[in-house]
This record gives sequence, C-alpha cells and structure tokens, in this order.
Amino acid sequence: MTDNSPPVWQRAEVDSPCIQICVVHPETRLCTGCARSIDEIARWSRMSVEERQAVMAELPGRTAAPIGRRGGRAARLNR
Repeated sequence: MTDNSPPVWQRAEVDSPCIQICVVHPETRLCTGCARSIDEIARWSRMSVEERQAVMAELPGRTAAPIGRRGGRAARLNR
C-alpha cells in the first residue's frame, strides 16, 4: 500500500530553549528555566534565525540565578 499523503510541513527554525520553568530571577533578570532575558523571550518569535542562533550560543555560559546561599548563619555573622 502506497502512502500518497503530502509530507508533513516543518519549519526550518531554531527551537526555543524554553523548558516550561518560567521564573525571572530578580537580580539577574534572566529566566531560571532557559536563561534568556525578558527581551529575548518577548522577541523570540520575531528574531531571525541568525539572532536565535546567537542567543542559543550564549545560553550555556549564562547563570540565571546566583549559586551562593543568601541567608542562614553566615549571613547573620556578616552583619
């Protein structure tokens, strides 16, 4: 049996790095899920392929949230 249905249409675009954890860190102003800025997230659908690739290349080097602890005994001792 031959399948005569048309091929599935696919877009040749860079996939979004979104992982559905959408929380913007107040200090870094980056999403803690994908490490993009609010501006990058808002503009993503209008970016060119080259712009998206540039953002994707930068993401591994970004830290969306500070690694150190903010409170606890050490913070109290440093007052």
